[in-house]
Amino acid sequence: MAMYDKNKVFVLGGDQTDFERNWTKEGKGVVALLKEVVTDGLNNTGISNEELSALNENNRVEAFVGNFIAENYINQGHLGALLTEVNDAFYGIPSARYEAACASSSVALEAAITKIRTGDIDLAIVVGFELMKTVDSVTGGDYLGRAAFYEKEAEGVKLPFPKLFGRLADETISKYGVDEQRYMDALARIAVINYDNGKRNPMAETRKWFMNYEQASHRDTDTNMLVGGRLAVSDCSQVTDGAALVVLASEEYVKKHPEYADAPIVKGYGHRNAPFTFDKKIMDHADSDYVLPWTRQAIEDCYKRADMTVDDIDCFETHDCFTSSEYAAISCFGITEPGKEYEAVEDGTIAFGGAKPINPSGGLIGCGHPVGASGARMFLDLYKQVSGTAGGYQVPNAKNAMMLNIGGSATTNYTFIVGKNE
Repeated sequence: MAMYDKNKVFVLGGDQTDFERNWTKEGKGVVALLKEVVTDGLNNTGISNEELSALNENNRVEAFVGNFIAENYINQGHLGALLTEVNDAFYGIPSARYEAACASSSVALEAAITKIRTGDIDLAIVVGFELMKTVDSVTGGDYLGRAAFYEKEAEGVKLPFPKLFGRLADETISKYGVDEQRYMDALARIAVINYDNGKRNPMAETRKWFMNYEQASHRDTDTNMLVGGRLAVSDCSQVTDGAALVVLASEEYVKKHPEYADAPIVKGYGHRNAPFTFDKKIMDHADSDYVLPWTRQAIEDCYKRADMTVDDIDCFETHDCFTSSEYAAISCFGITEPGKEYEAVEDGTIAFGGAKPINPSGGLIGCGHPVGASGARMFLDLYKQVSGTAGGYQVPNAKNAMMLNIGGSATTNYTFIVGKNE
């Protein structure tokens, strides 16, 4: 950790709501959602209201809220301050909202990590959330279109993001000359892996759903309709209500609380932005080995800061908003060479029992995708894997885990490595 060991940042744990739930049907709103995740998250990490108050007196605690577009889904802004409606222990605690489309809570995580590393605070509470089942799918798809360049890429387009990531599939086939059937077969297998992994996760939205290879590989059918170019329903992540919370702490804090001495630490991060529109991304990758060069750069930055390579990573969580995005991530992680991603799918490398399992949680396809929560949820799952608390989806002997969280059509790219403190 030569480049990133200025001040260690410890991950104390957190909580995730059950992504299967529909909070609107339950007659519950954002305060109920946040009360549940905050209460359970603080209980899970042993942080009491009294501890928060003591830290607050010395200005050593801060809260960070990740959310994409609550102004549309639930007609609510000023989300950092909303925590005071959740628990009066947040009175006086600095708190603000962070936004970068589907990478919103990763922005919040980076801000929290930075505040701890600079010595400004000792404890950070990071919350990501989205309530998405308040509207129909077409309206929700239009809201999500704001994560693209809305005026140029989404306005008046039904379900714009499946179409954008369908174009990513087109570009991948074109750039590498991959046999189309082989590529589409790989996408189907990625979907099945994530659904199968979701069945192991008691908080996954799809844990009771059925999906097998036959269904995923047969697109443009009554049960697997095309939604964007080559992509069908089976290639898509879920529309999800949910929240995730992560508690981070400084080394100084852990020294005073030895019960956290064995907690995992943040070993590296990467953050790069690509051109906003998909057309410009196509131009950008023309001279690169990668379809998503800025995604690859963010991952390389993370490896460099951690003084690691792909060989050091035991499992991955990636942003499978669509199967085409997970496919592209395989080479960006360094698991295969660019253009050979299908090999890691076909030989089982990325499956749950493989050498480099991706999305043991089920990912965005299997676990669910409340957009403002996904970065924090992935990060929490890194913690679970490294701390050995992932239960039925635990990867054996996981020491280091890595995540990729993207916003828009891979416009914002965030990566983190969490590992054992050795």
